[in-house]
Amino acid sequence: MSESSFQDDVLGELGDDRLNEIASLLGTDTAGARDTVTTTVGAMTGDLEQKAAADDEDGAEVRQAFAEVAEPPLQGVSTLGGLGGLLSGGMMAGVLARLSKPVAVAVSKKTGIPAATVSRVIEMLIPVLLAVFAKRAAAGRSAGGTAAGTPAAPGAAPGAAPAGAGGLGDLLGQILGGGRK
Repeated sequence: MSESSFQDDVLGELGDDRLNEIASLLGTDTAGARDTVTTTVGAMTGDLEQKAAADDEDGAEVRQAFAEVAEPPLQGVSTLGGLGGLLSGGMMAGVLARLSKPVAVAVSKKTGIPAATVSRVIEMLIPVLLAVFAKRAAAGRSAGGTAAGTPAAPGAAPGAAPAGAGGLGDLLGQILGGGRK
């Protein structure tokens, strides 16, 4: 399949200007920045998948955040500043922010880049990750993926993906790609 990888989508969404900004922050060239971004995104998505699979409160929060990302965006007046601006990152932004410190430490150990520097890169990546998540979820909706109006499993959190077809595994596969579950 010629589907682009999640990391490729993030790099594409970053664009040359932000990739150069990351390279400058890291004190490297764009190839080094690209490698660091790819490593960081891989670590973040791996942690997200691991947490989503957990049967605890954190897992429920990550699953709810993915379900929220998969919902169609608000339309009309509510998207003009105020509430729309406040909700733009939603729950997923908070989940990603909480993952940032452990991911920064892990990437630092792997690459030798100081954790504080990796944290700054992650801060730059969070809005990009949110944009890629939203684009992939929208593409999945338009291709007949998880339907926002599909009833959730009994006892599931409001807005959570249904447990069967179109469930969490499909949602994660749709948003993160690569068919990993």
